Formats: sequence, C-alpha cells, structure tokens
Amino acid sequence: MNIHNLMEEVVINRVNDLYEQVKQVNATWLTCDCENCRLDAISYVLNRIPPKYVVSGRGALHTNDELESPQIKADIDSIGMEGIRIVSTTKRPFHIEPRENKANSNKKSPCFNFPMIQGTVLDGSTFEPLTDVTIYLKQDGKIVEMADATWHNPTQTYHSTNGTYSFWPKAVIAEKEDETKKFSFTVEVSCSGYESLTCSFDVSIVAEAVERIKLDSSFSMKIKNLVMFKSEIQNEMDRAII
Repeated sequence: MNIHNLMEEVVINRVNDLYEQVKQVNATWLTCDCENCRLDAISYVLNRIPPKYVVSGRGALHTNDELESPQIKADIDSIGMEGIRIVSTTKRPFHIEPRENKANSNKKSPCFNFPMIQGTVLDGSTFEPLTDVTIYLKQDGKIVEMADATWHNPTQTYHSTNGTYSFWPKAVIAEKEDETKKFSFTVEVSCSGYESLTCSFDVSIVAEAVERIKLDSSFSMKIKNLVMFKSEIQNEMDRAII
C-alpha cells in the first residue's frame, strides 16, 4: 500500500516559487537558496501545516478542493516566507554539503535527545482551534533552546495548523549512555483578548550515544489541550466563584 501526502507537493512547489520571487526582487536578506536551504524551508512549512494523506486517485480528487482553499494558500505563503527568512539568516552547519553527508556530523557525546513536543490551543467557549496564539516553552523560567534555528521559541498557531503548535528542544549532554533523567517544562500561552495561561509537564529521557540531527516523526509527544477563555468570560467565571 502506498500512502502519499499531497501537501508535500503543494508546499514544495510553492516554497520554490517564493524563492524565485524573492530572487527576482534582489532581496538583500536572502543569503542563499541552495538545495539544503530550500529543503529546510520546505520542512519548516510542512512541520506547521496539517498533512493531506491519500492512498488512491479517488482520494486525491476529494482532497484537491481542500488544497485549492485560499486560506491554505495564504497560510503556506505566510509560513513559507517566515521559513525562508529564518533559514537564510541562520543556516544549519554544513548546509552547503551534500544532504547525504550530513549524517556523519552527529556529535559523539552521549545526549538526552528530546522528542518533538506538540500541543493544541482551543477556545474555551466553542472548543474551536485558536489562531495567532503565542506559545513559549520554558525550563526553570528560561526559554528553551531549540534543536536548530528553523524552530521558533516562542512559536505561534496559524489557521492551517488548527490551533496546533510544536517545539523541538535542543539535545542536552549526558554523563553516560542509557542514563535516565526527568526534565520539567512549562508552556506559557497568550492571545489578544484572552486570559493567559501556563501548563507544566515532565519528560523522562534515556540518554543515547549520539545527538539526533534528523527529526523522527515517530519520536514525539503530545501534551494536553490548552483551553483559553476570553477575558470577559474569565472575569465572569471568577466572580461566580467568589
């Protein structure tokens, strides 16, 4: 059985088009558009856009209308330009080397490799996904460093991500392989017109021999949904409790 994510084709074509548009206007901030930089920008978008999986031609026909949505196109353009700027200003080490040679650049020290951390923010009245939400991932009150600069902290939610956000924390050096350690994190969420909130959670990690430099979608964790209430509704609830 072959499973295909139609969104990959849409994002690849659109990000490449955006690169060409930026090059045509001679944008001074564009420092590189090599294959690796383009792939990083494409990955940046795909990590923030819900996939559209199909297993047949019939499925593709049913999904095409969704892919033609003006909102999805606008979100891809918005996230795509954001990704191109980030990748251009903070490129990965060895970004000009052939992609297949990068696996040899793993750090050899034992490391605590963190999973991709995902969550969803919902409106407390409608339980619909919230957009334009700003989310921080912190540890001991400090912003957690990400695995590379193509991951934002703080990050935000878009219409196309259905209120979902994600982080990929940078690996931490361990004393020895197979060592187990618990890490405590806090998510801080804010959105205009809504009461801010925080959520704490723990992650137990077993140290591995080398640092992971490639994201593995199977190595991820989902934290509980965060529910935000509009300021006036929260005030009414507080008065009712009093």
